[in-house]
Amino acid sequence: MELQQAEKKLKENGFLDVSVSDKIDYAAEIKKLKKEKNAIILAHYYQEPAIQDIADFVGDSLQLSYKAAEADADLIVFAGVHFMAETAKILNPDKKVVLPDLNAGCSLSEACEAKDLQAFKDKHPDHIVVTYVNTSADVKAISDICCTSSNAKKIIDSVPLDQPIIFAPDKNLGAYINKVTGRNMLLWEGACIVHEAFSIDKLLHTHQAHPNAKIIAHPESEAHILKTAAYIGSTSGLINYAKTDPAKEFIVATEAGILHEMQKEVPNKTLYPAPAHEDNTCACSECPYMKMNNMKKLFLCMKYELPEIHVSEAIQKKALIPIQRMLDISSQ
Repeated sequence: MELQQAEKKLKENGFLDVSVSDKIDYAAEIKKLKKEKNAIILAHYYQEPAIQDIADFVGDSLQLSYKAAEADADLIVFAGVHFMAETAKILNPDKKVVLPDLNAGCSLSEACEAKDLQAFKDKHPDHIVVTYVNTSADVKAISDICCTSSNAKKIIDSVPLDQPIIFAPDKNLGAYINKVTGRNMLLWEGACIVHEAFSIDKLLHTHQAHPNAKIIAHPESEAHILKTAAYIGSTSGLINYAKTDPAKEFIVATEAGILHEMQKEVPNKTLYPAPAHEDNTCACSECPYMKMNNMKKLFLCMKYELPEIHVSEAIQKKALIPIQRMLDISSQ
């Protein structure tokens, strides 16, 4: 009966909202479920600290793609957003993949629907399509190759110089890759709400207050933010830079969730989140989609193995091609 109620709630609301005792030890129960169900928990750096701490692996989109492809588990629990869980399902069509909250979407993915991209492709038939991994399975299915912020330059460099490219959906990442590669890709008009929330005035004020701090930024940020950065890179790249650079202070321009893992890697260094605009809900920039997941939803997700991610066989086969091309090039 409880499972039926959970399924009903899922259909009505798009995510599990089942009453649970306030006294439950979520961490302990999740660990039990991992063993019972032979489950693996994959979590993005932008998840809340408690989820990162209990995950089997925490990483950026590229790292998580590899882990999903290598997963030796009966149940893949993706603590991230919808497109990430879809990617895991595309790579593991015979495994069950679940996501704590089906409503955990992505502004970039939502900015690029397959029908619109197909219409754009039809207008530029000589172009190949490179799509950021932050897209739906349907969009991946009509793409030639995927990329992440970690490997975007390598992916674009692998394409012959005389081959025109459509890059979707992140115009900021695309503009940055155009700059560092000398290409002139056609850019889709999409952007990440998190990385467009940074305030340049507040950022410069923060740097004035901490003049020895190096600004490091994710390439999804706007160009005027990137111009201030001593280093530009993916979430994993930002962590590695903070570890290896001799500076003792960093202002980090990406989703604030990264600070949890980064601080563990550099316990003797001081980290400041890049400030967001005044109308943001907090002083830093946080992804409302990533923060939809929590320990309660993770527990219920594992207990009931819901919500489950489904990708049709036809879309899965087509979407696997650009993802596998990305993984093959990245591993070279």
